[in-house]
Amino acid sequence: MAPEYNSPVSNITNGALIGAPSAAVDVGLPRLPAVRNRLTDTPVIGAKRVILAAPRGYCAGVDRAVIAVEKALERFGAPVYVRKQIVHNIYVVATLERQGAVFVDEVAEVPIGAHIVFSAHGVSPMVVAEATERSLEAIDATCPLVTKVHREAVRFARDGFDILLIGHAGHEEVEGTMGQAPEKTTLINGPEDVAGLVVADPDNLVWLSQTTLSVDETMETVRLLRERFPNLHNPPSDDICYATQNRQVAIKKVAESAELVIVVGSANSSNTVRLVDVALEHGARAAYRVDYASEIRQEWLDGVNTIGVTSGASVPEILVREVLDDLADAGYGDISQVVTAEEDLMFSLPKELRTDAAGLPDSRGLGGRTRKLDWQL
Repeated sequence: MAPEYNSPVSNITNGALIGAPSAAVDVGLPRLPAVRNRLTDTPVIGAKRVILAAPRGYCAGVDRAVIAVEKALERFGAPVYVRKQIVHNIYVVATLERQGAVFVDEVAEVPIGAHIVFSAHGVSPMVVAEATERSLEAIDATCPLVTKVHREAVRFARDGFDILLIGHAGHEEVEGTMGQAPEKTTLINGPEDVAGLVVADPDNLVWLSQTTLSVDETMETVRLLRERFPNLHNPPSDDICYATQNRQVAIKKVAESAELVIVVGSANSSNTVRLVDVALEHGARAAYRVDYASEIRQEWLDGVNTIGVTSGASVPEILVREVLDDLADAGYGDISQVVTAEEDLMFSLPKELRTDAAGLPDSRGLGGRTRKLDWQL
Protein backbone atom coordinates (compact mmCIF):
# COMPACT_ATOMS: atom_id res chain seq x y z
CA MET A 1 0.00 0.00 0.00
CA ALA A 2 1.30 3.48 -0.82
CA PRO A 3 2.20 5.81 2.07
CA GLU A 4 -0.67 7.97 3.24
CA TYR A 5 -0.85 11.57 2.11
CA ASN A 6 -1.15 14.02 5.02
CA SER A 7 -4.35 15.76 4.04
CA PRO A 8 -5.63 18.62 6.22
CA VAL A 9 -9.23 17.71 5.45
CA SER A 10 -8.98 13.98 4.94
CA ASN A 11 -6.46 12.89 7.57
CA ILE A 12 -6.82 15.40 10.36
CA THR A 13 -10.58 15.63 10.26
CA ASN A 14 -11.00 11.89 9.89
CA GLY A 15 -8.22 9.55 10.86
CA ALA A 16 -6.65 11.74 13.53
CA LEU A 17 -9.89 11.78 15.43
CA ILE A 18 -9.57 8.12 16.30
CA GLY A 19 -8.18 8.15 19.80
CA ALA A 20 -6.79 11.69 19.37
CA PRO A 21 -7.63 14.79 21.42
CA SER A 22 -9.81 17.51 19.92
CA ALA A 23 -6.82 19.86 19.82
CA ALA A 24 -5.36 17.76 17.02
CA VAL A 25 -7.74 19.35 14.53
CA ASP A 26 -6.83 22.98 15.32
CA VAL A 27 -4.62 23.66 12.30
CA GLY A 28 -6.26 26.73 10.86
CA LEU A 29 -9.41 24.99 9.67
CA PRO A 30 -12.81 26.68 9.95
CA ARG A 31 -13.80 26.56 13.59
CA LEU A 32 -16.87 24.56 14.51
CA PRO A 33 -19.47 26.32 16.64
CA ALA A 34 -18.68 26.15 20.36
CA VAL A 35 -21.73 24.45 21.84
CA ARG A 36 -20.51 22.54 24.88
CA ASN A 37 -23.17 22.13 27.57
CA ARG A 38 -25.78 23.79 25.37
CA LEU A 39 -28.11 20.79 25.52
CA THR A 40 -29.57 20.23 28.95
CA ASP A 41 -30.11 16.89 30.64
CA THR A 42 -33.89 16.56 30.50
CA PRO A 43 -35.63 13.76 32.42
CA VAL A 44 -35.89 10.53 30.45
CA ILE A 45 -37.22 7.25 31.80
CA GLY A 46 -34.62 4.56 31.19
CA ALA A 47 -31.02 4.64 29.96
CA LYS A 48 -29.85 7.16 27.41
CA ARG A 49 -27.69 5.86 24.60
CA VAL A 50 -26.40 6.54 21.09
CA ILE A 51 -26.23 3.97 18.29
CA LEU A 52 -23.58 4.93 15.76
CA ALA A 53 -23.94 3.65 12.21
CA ALA A 54 -21.01 2.18 10.31
CA PRO A 55 -20.12 2.66 7.54
CA ARG A 56 -20.67 6.42 7.53
CA GLY A 57 -18.84 9.50 6.29
CA TYR A 58 -16.20 9.73 3.59
CA CYS A 59 -16.28 7.31 0.69
CA ALA A 60 -13.30 6.61 -1.56
CA GLY A 61 -14.56 8.93 -4.31
CA VAL A 62 -14.95 11.88 -1.93
CA ASP A 63 -11.58 11.20 -0.34
CA ARG A 64 -9.96 11.15 -3.78
CA ALA A 65 -11.62 14.40 -4.87
CA VAL A 66 -10.70 16.33 -1.73
CA ILE A 67 -7.10 15.15 -1.87
CA ALA A 68 -6.98 16.09 -5.57
CA VAL A 69 -7.68 19.73 -4.68
CA GLU A 70 -5.16 19.68 -1.84
CA LYS A 71 -2.43 18.14 -3.97
CA ALA A 72 -3.16 20.59 -6.81
CA LEU A 73 -2.68 23.46 -4.36
CA GLU A 74 0.54 21.86 -3.10
CA ARG A 75 1.84 21.27 -6.63
CA PHE A 76 0.74 24.43 -8.44
CA GLY A 77 0.10 26.92 -5.65
CA ALA A 78 -2.99 29.02 -4.99
CA PRO A 79 -5.33 29.79 -6.49
CA VAL A 80 -6.62 26.53 -7.89
CA TYR A 81 -10.13 26.83 -9.29
CA VAL A 82 -12.83 24.23 -8.73
CA ARG A 83 -15.99 24.02 -10.83
CA LYS A 84 -18.94 23.71 -8.44
CA GLN A 85 -18.44 22.31 -4.95
CA ILE A 86 -15.78 19.59 -5.05
CA VAL A 87 -18.10 17.55 -2.81
CA HIS A 88 -21.40 18.55 -1.24
CA ASN A 89 -20.29 19.58 2.23
CA ILE A 90 -20.04 23.18 3.42
CA TYR A 91 -17.30 22.46 5.98
CA VAL A 92 -15.06 20.77 3.40
CA VAL A 93 -15.60 23.59 0.92
CA ALA A 94 -14.83 26.27 3.53
CA THR A 95 -11.68 24.40 4.57
CA LEU A 96 -10.39 24.19 1.00
CA GLU A 97 -11.21 27.87 0.41
CA ARG A 98 -8.96 28.77 3.33
CA GLN A 99 -6.18 26.77 1.69
CA GLY A 100 -6.54 28.70 -1.58
CA ALA A 101 -9.19 26.91 -3.62
CA VAL A 102 -11.60 29.16 -5.51
CA PHE A 103 -15.02 27.66 -6.27
CA VAL A 104 -16.82 28.85 -9.40
CA ASP A 105 -20.11 27.96 -11.04
CA GLU A 106 -18.91 28.09 -14.63
CA VAL A 107 -15.68 27.59 -16.54
CA ALA A 108 -16.02 31.10 -17.98
CA GLU A 109 -15.21 32.51 -14.53
CA VAL A 110 -11.73 30.95 -14.54
CA PRO A 111 -8.78 33.02 -15.86
CA ILE A 112 -7.34 31.74 -19.13
CA GLY A 113 -4.56 29.22 -18.55
CA ALA A 114 -5.36 28.59 -14.88
CA HIS A 115 -5.73 25.22 -13.17
CA ILE A 116 -9.26 23.93 -12.71
CA VAL A 117 -10.53 20.85 -10.91
CA PHE A 118 -13.75 19.17 -12.01
CA SER A 119 -15.79 18.05 -9.01
CA ALA A 120 -16.48 14.50 -7.89
CA HIS A 121 -19.94 14.71 -9.48
CA GLY A 122 -18.56 14.83 -13.02
CA VAL A 123 -19.06 17.15 -15.99
CA SER A 124 -20.42 16.93 -19.51
CA PRO A 125 -18.23 16.89 -22.62
CA MET A 126 -19.38 20.47 -23.26
CA VAL A 127 -17.74 21.63 -20.03
CA VAL A 128 -14.52 19.84 -20.95
CA ALA A 129 -14.58 21.56 -24.33
CA GLU A 130 -15.10 24.96 -22.70
CA ALA A 131 -12.09 24.37 -20.47
CA THR A 132 -9.99 23.43 -23.49
CA GLU A 133 -11.07 26.58 -25.33
CA ARG A 134 -9.82 28.67 -22.40
CA SER A 135 -6.52 26.75 -22.28
CA LEU A 136 -7.24 25.65 -18.74
CA GLU A 137 -5.12 22.99 -17.05
CA ALA A 138 -7.95 20.61 -16.12
CA ILE A 139 -7.77 18.03 -13.33
CA ASP A 140 -10.66 15.58 -13.46
CA ALA A 141 -11.69 14.55 -9.94
CA THR A 142 -14.87 12.83 -11.11
CA CYS A 143 -15.62 9.81 -8.93
CA PRO A 144 -14.69 6.68 -10.91
CA LEU A 145 -18.14 5.25 -10.19
CA VAL A 146 -19.72 8.29 -11.86
CA THR A 147 -17.31 7.91 -14.77
CA LYS A 148 -18.57 4.33 -15.13
CA VAL A 149 -22.12 5.63 -15.64
CA HIS A 150 -20.86 8.17 -18.18
CA ARG A 151 -19.23 5.40 -20.19
CA GLU A 152 -22.39 3.33 -20.03
CA ALA A 153 -24.41 6.26 -21.38
CA VAL A 154 -22.03 6.77 -24.28
CA ARG A 155 -21.98 3.06 -25.14
CA PHE A 156 -25.74 2.56 -24.97
CA ALA A 157 -26.39 5.67 -27.06
CA ARG A 158 -23.87 4.47 -29.63
CA ASP A 159 -25.64 1.09 -29.75
CA GLY A 160 -28.97 2.71 -30.53
CA PHE A 161 -30.64 2.61 -27.10
CA ASP A 162 -32.72 5.37 -25.58
CA ILE A 163 -31.60 5.98 -22.00
CA LEU A 164 -33.92 6.52 -19.04
CA LEU A 165 -31.78 8.24 -16.41
CA ILE A 166 -33.23 8.02 -12.91
CA GLY A 167 -32.04 11.03 -10.93
CA HIS A 168 -32.78 14.47 -9.58
CA ALA A 169 -33.15 17.39 -11.97
CA GLY A 170 -30.52 20.06 -11.43
CA HIS A 171 -28.04 17.82 -9.60
CA GLU A 172 -24.50 18.24 -11.01
CA GLU A 173 -24.07 14.51 -11.47
CA VAL A 174 -27.29 14.27 -13.49
CA GLU A 175 -26.27 17.22 -15.67
CA GLY A 176 -22.91 15.60 -16.36
CA THR A 177 -24.43 12.21 -17.22
CA MET A 178 -27.15 13.64 -19.45
CA GLY A 179 -24.48 15.60 -21.26
CA GLN A 180 -22.82 12.39 -22.42
CA ALA A 181 -25.72 11.62 -24.78
CA PRO A 182 -28.29 14.43 -24.48
CA GLU A 183 -30.25 13.52 -27.59
CA LYS A 184 -30.78 9.96 -26.32
CA THR A 185 -31.40 10.56 -22.60
CA THR A 186 -34.65 11.23 -20.73
CA LEU A 187 -34.59 12.15 -17.05
CA ILE A 188 -36.88 10.27 -14.66
CA ASN A 189 -37.09 12.05 -11.31
CA GLY A 190 -38.85 9.18 -9.58
CA PRO A 191 -41.85 6.85 -9.60
CA GLU A 192 -44.23 9.76 -10.23
CA ASP A 193 -42.71 10.35 -13.70
CA VAL A 194 -43.35 6.85 -15.03
CA ALA A 195 -47.06 6.99 -15.85
CA GLY A 196 -46.79 9.87 -18.32
CA LEU A 197 -43.58 8.74 -19.99
CA VAL A 198 -43.61 8.51 -23.79
CA VAL A 199 -40.77 6.73 -25.60
CA ALA A 200 -39.94 6.27 -29.27
CA ASP A 201 -39.08 2.55 -29.14
CA PRO A 202 -40.11 0.52 -26.07
CA ASP A 203 -37.88 -2.37 -27.19
CA ASN A 204 -34.67 -0.33 -27.16
CA LEU A 205 -34.68 1.16 -23.70
CA VAL A 206 -32.11 0.98 -20.92
CA TRP A 207 -32.15 2.54 -17.47
CA LEU A 208 -29.25 4.16 -15.67
CA SER A 209 -29.25 6.05 -12.38
CA GLN A 210 -27.60 8.79 -10.39
CA THR A 211 -25.16 7.11 -8.02
CA THR A 212 -26.42 8.69 -4.77
CA LEU A 213 -30.13 7.82 -4.80
CA SER A 214 -32.26 5.85 -2.39
CA VAL A 215 -31.84 2.22 -3.36
CA ASP A 216 -35.45 1.38 -2.47
CA GLU A 217 -36.98 4.28 -4.38
CA THR A 218 -34.81 3.60 -7.42
CA MET A 219 -35.84 -0.04 -7.50
CA GLU A 220 -39.49 1.00 -7.20
CA THR A 221 -39.03 3.32 -10.17
CA VAL A 222 -37.42 0.49 -12.15
CA ARG A 223 -40.27 -1.84 -11.22
CA LEU A 224 -42.84 0.64 -12.54
CA LEU A 225 -40.80 1.23 -15.69
CA ARG A 226 -40.63 -2.50 -16.33
CA GLU A 227 -44.39 -2.82 -15.94
CA ARG A 228 -44.83 -0.30 -18.75
CA PHE A 229 -41.84 -1.44 -20.83
CA PRO A 230 -41.26 -5.18 -20.28
CA ASN A 231 -38.19 -5.23 -22.56
CA LEU A 232 -36.39 -2.56 -20.54
CA HIS A 233 -32.66 -3.35 -20.33
CA ASN A 234 -30.61 -3.18 -17.16
CA PRO A 235 -27.17 -1.58 -16.86
CA PRO A 236 -24.33 -4.12 -16.67
CA SER A 237 -24.02 -3.44 -12.93
CA ASP A 238 -25.82 -1.44 -10.28
CA ASP A 239 -25.18 2.30 -10.74
CA ILE A 240 -25.93 3.30 -7.15
CA CYS A 241 -22.53 3.44 -5.50
CA TYR A 242 -21.37 1.01 -2.85
CA ALA A 243 -21.01 3.77 -0.24
CA THR A 244 -24.56 5.06 -0.75
CA GLN A 245 -25.93 1.53 -0.41
CA ASN A 246 -23.79 0.71 2.62
CA ARG A 247 -24.83 3.84 4.49
CA GLN A 248 -28.48 3.18 3.76
CA VAL A 249 -28.23 -0.42 4.97
CA ALA A 250 -26.52 0.72 8.17
CA ILE A 251 -29.08 3.40 9.00
CA LYS A 252 -31.93 0.95 8.34
CA LYS A 253 -30.48 -1.27 11.06
CA VAL A 254 -29.94 1.64 13.44
CA ALA A 255 -33.43 3.05 12.84
CA GLU A 256 -35.00 -0.18 14.06
CA SER A 257 -33.89 0.70 17.61
CA ALA A 258 -33.57 4.49 17.56
CA GLU A 259 -36.40 6.86 18.39
CA LEU A 260 -34.46 9.79 16.93
CA VAL A 261 -31.88 9.75 14.11
CA ILE A 262 -29.44 12.59 13.47
CA VAL A 263 -27.82 12.61 10.04
CA VAL A 264 -24.75 14.81 9.64
CA GLY A 265 -24.32 16.38 6.21
CA SER A 266 -25.24 19.29 3.98
CA ALA A 267 -28.64 20.02 2.45
CA ASN A 268 -27.38 19.76 -1.14
CA SER A 269 -25.94 16.29 -0.55
CA SER A 270 -28.34 13.87 -2.19
CA ASN A 271 -27.09 10.80 -0.33
CA THR A 272 -27.29 12.65 3.01
CA VAL A 273 -30.89 13.72 2.45
CA ARG A 274 -31.79 10.16 1.46
CA LEU A 275 -30.45 8.88 4.79
CA VAL A 276 -33.06 10.99 6.60
CA ASP A 277 -35.81 9.48 4.45
CA VAL A 278 -34.52 5.94 4.93
CA ALA A 279 -34.37 6.37 8.71
CA LEU A 280 -37.99 7.52 8.83
CA GLU A 281 -39.10 4.67 6.57
CA HIS A 282 -37.44 2.04 8.78
CA GLY A 283 -38.61 2.80 12.28
CA ALA A 284 -37.23 6.11 13.54
CA ARG A 285 -39.87 8.31 15.13
CA ALA A 286 -38.01 11.41 13.97
CA ALA A 287 -34.94 12.11 11.83
CA TYR A 288 -33.10 15.37 11.20
CA ARG A 289 -30.18 16.53 9.10
CA VAL A 290 -27.59 18.91 10.55
CA ASP A 291 -24.37 20.42 9.24
CA TYR A 292 -23.05 21.10 12.73
CA ALA A 293 -23.79 19.96 16.27
CA SER A 294 -24.96 23.48 17.10
CA GLU A 295 -28.05 22.87 14.95
CA ILE A 296 -29.39 20.14 17.25
CA ARG A 297 -32.45 21.42 19.06
CA GLN A 298 -33.25 20.52 22.64
CA GLU A 299 -36.85 19.61 21.83
CA TRP A 300 -35.64 16.83 19.52
CA LEU A 301 -34.15 15.08 22.55
CA ASP A 302 -37.05 15.49 24.95
CA GLY A 303 -38.28 12.09 26.08
CA VAL A 304 -35.83 10.24 23.78
CA ASN A 305 -33.84 7.29 25.13
CA THR A 306 -32.02 6.11 22.00
CA ILE A 307 -30.49 8.33 19.32
CA GLY A 308 -29.05 7.01 16.07
CA VAL A 309 -26.22 8.94 14.41
CA THR A 310 -24.79 8.67 10.92
CA SER A 311 -23.30 10.90 8.23
CA GLY A 312 -23.37 11.26 4.47
CA ALA A 313 -20.59 10.13 2.16
CA SER A 314 -19.02 13.60 1.90
CA VAL A 315 -18.83 14.28 5.65
CA PRO A 316 -15.53 14.34 7.57
CA GLU A 317 -15.58 12.52 10.89
CA ILE A 318 -14.81 15.65 12.92
CA LEU A 319 -18.41 16.75 12.39
CA VAL A 320 -19.75 13.47 13.74
CA ARG A 321 -17.40 13.74 16.72
CA GLU A 322 -18.83 17.17 17.56
CA VAL A 323 -22.36 15.74 17.52
CA LEU A 324 -21.36 12.87 19.79
CA ASP A 325 -19.64 15.25 22.21
CA ASP A 326 -22.76 17.42 22.36
CA LEU A 327 -24.99 14.42 22.96
CA ALA A 328 -22.65 13.17 25.68
CA ASP A 329 -23.02 16.53 27.43
CA ALA A 330 -26.77 15.94 27.35
CA GLY A 331 -26.38 12.56 29.02
CA TYR A 332 -26.10 10.34 25.93
CA GLY A 333 -22.60 9.12 26.69
CA ASP A 334 -23.28 5.41 26.18
CA ILE A 335 -22.21 4.83 22.57
CA SER A 336 -22.51 1.53 20.74
CA GLN A 337 -21.89 0.89 17.06
CA VAL A 338 -23.79 -1.07 14.44
CA VAL A 339 -21.43 -2.26 11.69
CA THR A 340 -23.08 -3.65 8.57
CA ALA A 341 -20.11 -3.57 6.16
CA GLU A 342 -16.38 -3.00 6.00
CA GLU A 343 -15.05 -0.62 3.35
CA ASP A 344 -11.50 -0.68 2.01
CA LEU A 345 -11.93 0.55 -1.58
CA MET A 346 -9.15 2.80 -2.88
CA PHE A 347 -9.10 5.00 -5.99
CA SER A 348 -5.99 6.37 -7.69
CA LEU A 349 -5.69 10.12 -7.90
CA PRO A 350 -6.44 11.88 -11.22
CA LYS A 351 -3.71 11.18 -13.75
CA GLU A 352 -2.64 14.83 -13.75
CA LEU A 353 -1.52 14.43 -10.13
CA ARG A 354 0.24 11.08 -10.31
CA THR A 355 3.69 12.58 -10.88
CA ASP A 356 5.66 14.86 -8.61
CA ALA A 357 6.88 18.36 -9.48
CA ALA A 358 9.90 16.88 -11.30
CA GLY A 359 7.69 14.70 -13.48
CA LEU A 360 8.55 11.50 -11.63
CA PRO A 361 5.99 8.90 -10.50
CA ASP A 362 4.44 9.93 -7.21
CA SER A 363 4.54 7.19 -4.59
CA ARG A 364 1.48 8.79 -3.00
CA GLY A 365 -0.60 8.28 -6.11
CA LEU A 366 -3.27 6.30 -4.31
CA GLY A 367 -5.88 8.85 -3.32
CA GLY A 368 -8.61 6.89 -1.58
CA ARG A 369 -6.96 5.46 1.51
CA THR A 370 -8.15 2.69 3.75
CA ARG A 371 -9.06 4.48 6.96
CA LYS A 372 -10.82 3.27 10.07
CA LEU A 373 -13.62 5.75 10.68
CA ASP A 374 -15.35 3.82 13.43
CA TRP A 375 -15.65 5.16 16.95
CA GLN A 376 -13.22 3.67 19.44
CA LEU A 377 -15.48 2.26 22.17
